[in-house]
Amino acid sequence: MSKKEKIKPPRKPRLDRFPFTWFPFNLLRGMILFLQDLYRMVRTHVQRSIRLQLMLTFAFCFGVSLLFYGISSALFGAVNKNTVIDYSQGMESIDSEARSLADRFLMPPRRSSSENGTNNESSSYDSNAASRSESGQPQAAVPQGSAAGSGMPTPNAGTAVPVPGANGQEPGSVPGTPAANPQVPQPNQPNNRQGENKQDEAERRKNFENTVKRLVTYNKLKIVITDLEGKVVFRSENAPETYVDVHSVIRNAMETRNRESDSRSEFSSFYPVTYNNQKAYLIVSGIPQPTISYHKGENPLSILASLAVFIFLFYFLTQRKMRYIEELASGLRIIATGNLDHRVVERSQDELGSLARDMNFMVTDLQRRIEEERRAEQLKNELITNVSHDLRTPLTLIMGYLRLLHDRNFETPEQAAGYVSIAYSKSEKLKGLIDDLFEFTKLSNHDAPLHKKGVVINEVLEQLLEEYVTLSEEQQLTLIRSLPQERLLVRIDVDKMIRVFENLLGNAIKYSPKPGVITFGMIQERGHAIIRISNKADALTRDELEQLFDRFYRVDKARTSDTGGSGLGLAIARSIVESHEGTIWAESENGEIHFYVKLKLAS
Repeated sequence: MSKKEKIKPPRKPRLDRFPFTWFPFNLLRGMILFLQDLYRMVRTHVQRSIRLQLMLTFAFCFGVSLLFYGISSALFGAVNKNTVIDYSQGMESIDSEARSLADRFLMPPRRSSSENGTNNESSSYDSNAASRSESGQPQAAVPQGSAAGSGMPTPNAGTAVPVPGANGQEPGSVPGTPAANPQVPQPNQPNNRQGENKQDEAERRKNFENTVKRLVTYNKLKIVITDLEGKVVFRSENAPETYVDVHSVIRNAMETRNRESDSRSEFSSFYPVTYNNQKAYLIVSGIPQPTISYHKGENPLSILASLAVFIFLFYFLTQRKMRYIEELASGLRIIATGNLDHRVVERSQDELGSLARDMNFMVTDLQRRIEEERRAEQLKNELITNVSHDLRTPLTLIMGYLRLLHDRNFETPEQAAGYVSIAYSKSEKLKGLIDDLFEFTKLSNHDAPLHKKGVVINEVLEQLLEEYVTLSEEQQLTLIRSLPQERLLVRIDVDKMIRVFENLLGNAIKYSPKPGVITFGMIQERGHAIIRISNKADALTRDELEQLFDRFYRVDKARTSDTGGSGLGLAIARSIVESHEGTIWAESENGEIHFYVKLKLAS
């Protein structure tokens, strides 16, 4: 194997070998196609419904007016700003300072049992609680009282430095007995622990006083500590009270909290604490600092402007439809004046476009009916004129010969018999004309009932052609027949349909040049039987071929009822064929005229 065969470039992977590689792309493409179909469907529904168009127009105008209202409110509100003074943050600040004082300095120390399991009253400070108090972090503002029945405070970190009472005893202790508190050394506690507690209490009291001075100096707060009866046991430099009505303070504090925070009045924060190992109340009072803010004011111009924008947009967007409605109304007024050639323009696919189409259809149908009525009136006038002329000619001859007979204005009996024969033949012709006219009138008005039945058209035509063979030979004409062997069944009124073919064959025999040939044939084509009758004739124009089936129409204007027929034969034939839902027409080519009759085969 050569090197060229060994070294081949790597085959590129075909995309159709990895159908899952393109799965995200196909999914995205499917979603895009779905959205496109959905858009087309929605667009088609909107274009076909004026109600949806008005709803979307209203929604769009309403959204734009809301947007404009927001923008105008921002602009007009910036002009009409309202000043709002709020004291709630100042009240929260005072309450926060009071809570911080109570938690850091005025909570009793916590008590803990001795490690040797005895039930003595010795306690120690929690080092973690003490460190939290010194760091200034506030603790839970839950009021703590003294132990029940002993006068001892519940130990907790951050208590105030106790103030010694009379005779060097702690308040609440019995003289002459050892006080069970953390400051009095117990027989089983070392002396150095007592010294550390006193040092911590002194430092805590100092921090408390410094904090009170700071709050008084910078925050202008008034701080008072009272016992349970309201006697002041501690007060700041700016507090002149020596006695406080605790009940009034609590009531005023609650009322201040429940009132609106927009009035400038003194606010008091009230907390139960422990001071010098006694239950006490901490009252922090002060005037809260206000917070000034500016709120945008309401302006009726914004509502009025947005309403004006909505009305203008809705008027502008619906103006096209309103013009179209006015155009339709104007078109109706023009049509009402009698101008049936006027048509309105179909500008949309919605209900207005459908109305325009219906209007055009109505005008077209009305114009067609009026044209038919005019044509019928014209044909009626022509009918009266032609009938009057055709009836007057034989009637005049009959009356003339009868007058000759009445006046005996004849020379021989043979001459009189000739007059009688001529009068009789003219009477028969007059009767035939009247019969044709009567039948045509009935067929045109659809008054003649049809007695249809299923017959084999081949047999009917064979029998009819046999009767015309002798008549054709007498006129030196050859009748050539070409009928299929297949039996073709049709549903027809036999008598009336025979009248059609008699008229066609009679015309062919009458107007064919002698000697000549008449061809009669029939074929089957797409569920129909087509019969054709042909004879030699002069070439006819298209207009003449179309007028052949009109009543009293004659190609040769020189022909009259004497030289031709009544002029109703082909008109009667067309009426009969059309009443059978068939078709009859004529064609002219190569010096021949062909008459066709097309009938539907029975299934």
